[in-house]
Amino acid sequence: METESEPYVRLATLRQLHQVVADLNTARSLADTLQTVAEGVVRGLNYELACVNLVRADGDLVVAAFAGSPAAEALITGRVGSRASWDRRLSMGEAWGDLRFIPHTEGWVLMEDDVPQWHTDGPAPRFEDEWHPQDRLYAPMYASGSGRELLGVISVDRPRNGRHPGPWGREALQMYASQSAIAISNARLRANMQRALVRLEREQQALRASEESFRQAFEYAPSGMAIAELGGDQHGRLLRTNDALCRLLGRPASVMRRYSFADLVHPEDIGTLLRTSAEGGRAELRLGRRDGTYVWVSLRNSVVADTADGPRFLLTHVEDIEERKRHELQLAHRASHDALTGLPNSAELRARLSARLCERPGGVRAASASDGRPAYGGPGRRHDDPSYEGGSYENGSYDEPGFDTYGSGAEHGFRSDGFDFDPPGGGPYDHHVHTVAPAGGDVDDGTKGLAVLFCDLDGFKSINDRFGHHTGDAVLIEVARRLTTGVRDGDTVARLGGDEFVVLADGLGAADAADLAVRLRNAIIPPIRVDGRAVRVGASFGIGWAECGMTVEEVLNSADQRMYIEKRSRAKVQRRAG
Repeated sequence: METESEPYVRLATLRQLHQVVADLNTARSLADTLQTVAEGVVRGLNYELACVNLVRADGDLVVAAFAGSPAAEALITGRVGSRASWDRRLSMGEAWGDLRFIPHTEGWVLMEDDVPQWHTDGPAPRFEDEWHPQDRLYAPMYASGSGRELLGVISVDRPRNGRHPGPWGREALQMYASQSAIAISNARLRANMQRALVRLEREQQALRASEESFRQAFEYAPSGMAIAELGGDQHGRLLRTNDALCRLLGRPASVMRRYSFADLVHPEDIGTLLRTSAEGGRAELRLGRRDGTYVWVSLRNSVVADTADGPRFLLTHVEDIEERKRHELQLAHRASHDALTGLPNSAELRARLSARLCERPGGVRAASASDGRPAYGGPGRRHDDPSYEGGSYENGSYDEPGFDTYGSGAEHGFRSDGFDFDPPGGGPYDHHVHTVAPAGGDVDDGTKGLAVLFCDLDGFKSINDRFGHHTGDAVLIEVARRLTTGVRDGDTVARLGGDEFVVLADGLGAADAADLAVRLRNAIIPPIRVDGRAVRVGASFGIGWAECGMTVEEVLNSADQRMYIEKRSRAKVQRRAG
C-alpha cells in the first residue's frame, strides 16, 4: 500500500536511475561498463550488493563485476557457473515481469550447484515482506530484438530498507537491466570495432610487408620467376619477369613482355606446356634463348590474386635444369649403350626391335608392297614405288632419302609417321604398321622388311689370346666404327657382347640385305693397326627377318642360326688372323 511519501520516493529513485543509466554510456571499455552496471545497482537502486554474470562464448556465465563488498568480490569474481544451473534458477521461484525472485523457502536446493554465490548473515524476518538472508533476486539482461538472446544476469542482495522491492522498485530494476543490456551490447560493439580496426591496421601493415617481401623475393630470386595473365584474351602473356629469367633466356624484361611461354617453348614441348595445370602444375621442357638455342627448365605454377576479389595471375617459377638433364641423358646413354664401343647394347637392341613387333601375325595386315604405307620411310612413300629404285647401296650407304631414323636409346626414337591412323573400329593393332618378312628362297619378291643381320667375328679369339685384351678391345672399337660407317643413319648397329654384333636395317628386300651383308663383311676384312701391329679378322653374317607374331628372341635366334649355317658352309675356307 502506498504511503503519503511514495511519490517523493519514486521521484528520488527516478533521478538516481537516470544518473546511473547516464553513467553506463560514459564507460570506455567493456570491463568498465560491466563494473559501472554493478556499481549503479548499489548506488542508484539501493541494494547493498550487486553482481554481474556475463554469458561467455561457450554459454556458461562468468562473474564479470561485483560491487558492495570487497571480500565477496575477491571470493567469486572470475568464477563460472554452468548455463544449465543458471537456466534452472531462472525458471524457479516467482516471476516479477522479467525478474526472477527465489524465496529462501525454495532456494535451499540451490546451495550445492556450481553457480558462484555468497551468503550474508542476519536475523530471521519478522514480517512477511521482510528480506531473508537467503532470498535471491535475479534481473536477466537480454539483447534487443525478437530473439531475446541472454547477455547476462544481474544478481542483487540486501535491499537497504530490508524489504522485498515493491512494484516501483521491481520496475526500476527491470528497466535498469534493460538499459544495462544495451550498454553492454554497445560496449561489445565498440570493442569489436576497435579490435577490427587494430586487426585491419595490422593486416595492412602485414600486407605491405608481404608485398615488399614478395617484390624482393621475386626480383632477387636466384632462379627465374614470371607473372602472367590468367584467362581472358591475353591469357599466358608475360606481365613481369625477374632478372634471373631474363639472364637465362638472354632477353631484356621489356622484350619478355611481348611473349608468352607458348611463344618461347620448344615446338616438341608445346603439348607438355598445354597439359600443365595452372594451380600446382609442374613440367620439364625447353625454352628458347635469344641466340636460337634451347635450355631445359623446370616450371612450377601457382595462382595468386592481386586482392581478395581482384584479378588472378599465374606465378611461374623457372629453374634451370640443363646440367641435370645432361647428366640424365648421360646416364640413360650409359644404361642403353656399350661402354667400350658406344653402340647400343643388348637391352637397347631388344627394346628397339620390340617396338616394331606385335603379337598379331603380320600376314593379317602387311605393310608391304600391296599396303602403300611406309614402314618408317618417308610420309606416303611406298618402297615398291619406281622412284625408290630398289634401295640400292652406293658407296656403302643407301640412297633412299625417305628412310626414317631410330631415335635415341632413351626414347627408342621411332617417328610417328611410321604409324598409320585409320578410323577407329578395326581392332587394337590398327595404329601399328605390321612388320613382315620377304618370302624365303633366292627370289626377291619385292617385299620390304626389317632385316636383322647377326655378325660374329672370325679369328677374334686368337687375337685376344695372342696379343691381349688391349688389342682385342681396339679391334672391337674399330669393327664397331666400320659397321656404323657402312650403314645408313637410320639403321641400328648394336653389340650383343663379346665379338657379336647385330644390325637392324629397315625397308630392305632379300637382295638388299644380302648386298648389305657382303659390303659389311668387306668393310671388316681390311687389316686393323693396333700399336704399330696389323691384325686381321673376318666376319660371318646371318640374315634374319623381323615379323609381327614373332618374339624378339625368336627374331635374334633366327638370325643367329643363319649365321652359324653360313659359318659352317665356309668352314673349309682358309681364314687367317694376325
